[in-house]
Amino acid sequence: MNETIQLTPRQKAIVNILAESNELSRKQITEKLASIYPASKATLARDIKLLINKKQVQVHGSGPNQVYRSTTSHPLLKNVDLDQYFRVEPDKRQNIKTSFNFDIFTNLQDLIPADEQQELKIIFRSFSQTIKTLDSTIYERELERFMVELAWKSSKIEGNTYTLLETETLIKESQEAKGHPKAEALMILNHKDAFKTIIKHRNEFRKLSFDNISQLHNTLIKDLSISSGIRKHGVGITGTTYRPLDNEWQIREALEQLVELVNSTVHPLEKALITGSLLAYIQPFADGNKRTARMLSNAILLSFDFFPLSYRSIDENEYKSALILFFETNNLYHVKRLFLDQYKFALRTYFI
Repeated sequence: MNETIQLTPRQKAIVNILAESNELSRKQITEKLASIYPASKATLARDIKLLINKKQVQVHGSGPNQVYRSTTSHPLLKNVDLDQYFRVEPDKRQNIKTSFNFDIFTNLQDLIPADEQQELKIIFRSFSQTIKTLDSTIYERELERFMVELAWKSSKIEGNTYTLLETETLIKESQEAKGHPKAEALMILNHKDAFKTIIKHRNEFRKLSFDNISQLHNTLIKDLSISSGIRKHGVGITGTTYRPLDNEWQIREALEQLVELVNSTVHPLEKALITGSLLAYIQPFADGNKRTARMLSNAILLSFDFFPLSYRSIDENEYKSALILFFETNNLYHVKRLFLDQYKFALRTYFI
């Protein structure tokens, strides 16, 4: 589930403890660690030295003034170990946010700093220029392949049990798979229609609005017995004690701030990352929020000539865990990591 650095559970706990704080002394780390992984001074010293060598922890100062920090200064991008975080059951997690944090909007800046932007610029491929070089038959085939894989995986994240091949048959031949409820076929076909919409009208998503968010949501929930428009009641999310806003006017206010923030953000990948994360966090609709967030992120990417994401290779449980971590702590490290991984996957996989 996590990245390749091999750490013990205690070392992972130290990383997470530092991610929750600006800086801590060794004594403070020992005190916070004591309830879960008590360790001697010598053991803790070895752990911290290893974490520094692996660039998981930074040390500042010397002697009695020495403190330790997460390697990232951005408040939303500190590395948290997912495995260690989810060892604790939802009701027993401490220092988490159980309700929507409006202060989040002030920190959603510089999520992709200049050095990362430069690296991404090197691998950038223009979507419009790429498809111009393709034979029309190959382009249509690749577009259909992408649409099948996006509809399959995005639906699978939502619990849909169609296989990839069954999804392909449904989209290409309008043939529903046996043994599946009608709603699963509708969910997949709605993804197809939504993606066709953003391909056809991608320039309309260069500027985000409440209307294009709502219209995309309506396409994705068509005939699924899901109410449209901003919800007027509370909702719960499996696996977390975080509760999204339950007041219609506050939900609308949060959406307005989302739209304003995305439209003022310059880099398209950062726009898409913010959109996908915040729309899922706000949960403005009764259902269909995450699939709308994913599709809307793709609409923004396409509108700025970036490749869209199919999410084909993503681990759905890791994706859900990354979102829950964001909901509970506002930490975007893993959401961003998975988002950029999927963007790079799209560049090397589609329309080649």
